[in-house]
Amino acid sequence: MAQVVPTPEGFEVEAGLLASAFGIDEARVRDEMRAGAITSLCETGVDEDAGRSRVTFRYGTRVLRLIVDDAGKVVSNGRFDVRPRP
Repeated sequence: MAQVVPTPEGFEVEAGLLASAFGIDEARVRDEMRAGAITSLCETGVDEDAGRSRVTFRYGTRVLRLIVDDAGKVVSNGRFDVRPRP
């Protein structure tokens, strides 16, 4: 299975990809997503970004951002830290 799969609602991302990005195991990824500790946002590109989407995951102060095409191929990715939420 590909790491990112397009769906009518957005994209499905393999737990292993998130586990690697956040330094946790796959079972914990699932638990943290169910608990709302890992959040996601999917944005669809327009104009020069048409045909691509930005999929962002946040876990605590860590962020994984994926730019994917309509087929789910990861075009680019980035990991960075952000300030804690109040």
